[in-house]
Amino acid sequence: MIAKSAGPRTAGLPAPDGPQRALIVASFVSRVGNGLFNTASVLYFTLVVHLPAARVGVGLTIAGLVGLLAGVPAGNLADRYGPRTVWMTAVMVQAATMAGFVLIHDWVTFTLIATLDRLAATAGGAAGGALVARAGGERPAAFRAKLRTFVNLGVVLGTVGAAFAVSADTRAAYTVLILANAASFACAGLIALGGVPNYPPLPRPEEHHRWAVLSDRPFVSFVALYSAMGLQYQTVSLLLPIWLSAHTDAPRWTVAAVYAVNSGVCVLLQSRIGSGVETPRQGGRAFRLAGLLFLVSCPLMALTADVPPWVAPALAVLAVVVHSLGEVWESSGGYALAFGLAPDHAQGQYQGLFGVGFDAGQALAPMVLTTAVLGLGHAGWLLLGVFFAAVGAAGPPVAAWAERTRRPPHAPAPATPAHPDETPVPDTV
Repeated sequence: MIAKSAGPRTAGLPAPDGPQRALIVASFVSRVGNGLFNTASVLYFTLVVHLPAARVGVGLTIAGLVGLLAGVPAGNLADRYGPRTVWMTAVMVQAATMAGFVLIHDWVTFTLIATLDRLAATAGGAAGGALVARAGGERPAAFRAKLRTFVNLGVVLGTVGAAFAVSADTRAAYTVLILANAASFACAGLIALGGVPNYPPLPRPEEHHRWAVLSDRPFVSFVALYSAMGLQYQTVSLLLPIWLSAHTDAPRWTVAAVYAVNSGVCVLLQSRIGSGVETPRQGGRAFRLAGLLFLVSCPLMALTADVPPWVAPALAVLAVVVHSLGEVWESSGGYALAFGLAPDHAQGQYQGLFGVGFDAGQALAPMVLTTAVLGLGHAGWLLLGVFFAAVGAAGPPVAAWAERTRRPPHAPAPATPAHPDETPVPDTV
């Protein structure tokens, strides 16, 4: 059995409000930088550095795959030496790698810097998850939901700012974006240095080992479910725009509209809904509800190809509103399970595996969605919705299975029979 650690996360440390505010501000600043860079990065690499688009894709794929290797080891370091130290190191490395992008002139250098950046990003995600668990006190999932609201808002603002540089379409404009993103990471690290305590490692039980998370079958099963459900993110960001452009007569501004609606719903509702989803059991139910909402949204997206051009934008917006509600419930359920099932002393390695699973799913998403769904047309959309509903339906039983394997704090170990022939009677539920 996997037990939660006996000591409270915040024992002997400042009240969580101050550290939470600092983490929110730091994350917001770094995500504004991400929004600036991500919007224009491919244009910079192809139009300014003059790397072929196919080679940029290969380089980013290599970087993404190698980056996955850092998740669990970085989480172990966070558990052993404290999450703030590892997280700050990761964001400072990202500040350096981002600045390095302005110096690249060839594919090898680009791939090397991109790989270092992804290793640092994965490490930062693992340590950051452990940092959220500590700063979140007794309600880490609710805090993570609140944090995601500001993260989404930061990305939106950064994306709007990037539009000006893309319009200018000069090397100087793109360079400003890249350096601004690098500065955002450095600022985030400094904000955390001044406002987030250097949480000490929590005591670890004797049976703890560096790869304990891999032997936790319920948690690994949950990560697999969350990775599969993660296809829904690129359903809106990748699949729907292609569908609207290639299979409907909807105005081109419809793509921008669905992006804005998706971001707006998540910003407005993430904290409100997420604050009520905190236990693993609530997380499993939220996961199931998300799957049902996706079962509704996917066929609605497909129907945009069967309505007049003036109806398609309204139908696309309706579909995205339903889908975005599913996204909020899915992410809220994921946070509740990710934090609630992880032992306090091993939040780093558990959040590391959680992040690795999600990133792996995102890496496979473009291939799965464009080949399976677009290749089958309307039937593909319906199958995608059924797939999401089936994955969501597995949420409650996986959550219940995981809870059965956890021993409450201070729970005594199972009794040893006094005599070889005396077998203890199991507890009933």
